[in-house]
Amino acid sequence: MVGTLINAGAVILGSLLGLLIHSRLPKNLTHIVFQGIGLFTLFLGINMAAKTSNFLIMIFSIVIGSIIGELIDIDKAVTRFGEWLKKRIKSKNEKFSEGFVTSFLMFCMGSMTILGAFEEGLGGEPNLLLAKSMLDTFSSIILAASLGIGVIFSVIPLIIYQGGLTIFAGSLAGLLTDPVINELTAVGGLLLIGLGINILEIKNIKILNMIPALVIAVILGYFFI
Repeated sequence: MVGTLINAGAVILGSLLGLLIHSRLPKNLTHIVFQGIGLFTLFLGINMAAKTSNFLIMIFSIVIGSIIGELIDIDKAVTRFGEWLKKRIKSKNEKFSEGFVTSFLMFCMGSMTILGAFEEGLGGEPNLLLAKSMLDTFSSIILAASLGIGVIFSVIPLIIYQGGLTIFAGSLAGLLTDPVINELTAVGGLLLIGLGINILEIKNIKILNMIPALVIAVILGYFFI
């Protein structure tokens, strides 16, 4: 898990630098940076979603996953956790939970997360995760500059998710083949498109309640690709 720990450290470092910038940014500049993040998230999501080779897997994954997520109400649980963290550190940042969720989704939805975790988990050097750490450093600077301290706490789900993939890489290798990873990445891209829509305040979409779609994509991809 060395790669994941370095990745988490990079996010913390970038977030701290972003917070220094955040305290000095006028409100209008913070707003325009926030909009820029929204546009980039849309682009990244579209680019990832285009990796699908089976639109039926994508649509069924989103629909079934969203139903499961809504029944469980993941959004409510994570929001409560975010508010609990906010109170524990006595933060007054209005965008704390948004920064926490937005950063986690951006840091964990890409194929570099999965492939990098597998590379290290199967005994290789964590080269992909080191490259991802560089990218996440700059991303966290921008995110923290516009969303505040919530970004730094995204390392908690990052370590759990990415570290879990590393630990269980051996048992998951037969399940997460390249075509399945492409479908998983594509569904993750759809979630990022929804996140971009949220950031741009076009419409409020419960992205967290759609996260089970990632699991459904793996199951459908394994059986039908």
